[in-house]
Amino acid sequence: MSTIQPVILTAAHDVLLGFYTKLFGAEEIFRVPEEGPVFYVGLRIGDTDLGLVAKAHPGTGAAPRILLSIGVEDVDETLGRVKALGGSVRGGPNDMPWGQRVAHIQDPDGNPVNLTQPIPAQ
Repeated sequence: MSTIQPVILTAAHDVLLGFYTKLFGAEEIFRVPEEGPVFYVGLRIGDTDLGLVAKAHPGTGAAPRILLSIGVEDVDETLGRVKALGGSVRGGPNDMPWGQRVAHIQDPDGNPVNLTQPIPAQ
């Protein structure tokens, strides 16, 4: 169990579930209720948990104050699949001076997500 778990509120629950499952290989580990219209789905991506909460009117207009940063094996390959899954590419990929390759995307709900990958030592 993670000490801190990010949770995304969304009116497009199935869209985000598909996006995080197909892009990052997220596995569903928990669902409430178990049958019928979903309220909450717990996902595991690597060793981290991410929650999706179905909410009809999650609010819009304000600048995002949370950023998900998700480590992937290959930023460029992952970036190539974002648009087909309903997300958008906002910038990158770029090699950063702190040793990561980083690209900026948004999920289908507009939530900001960084894709990160360690740059191998030369």
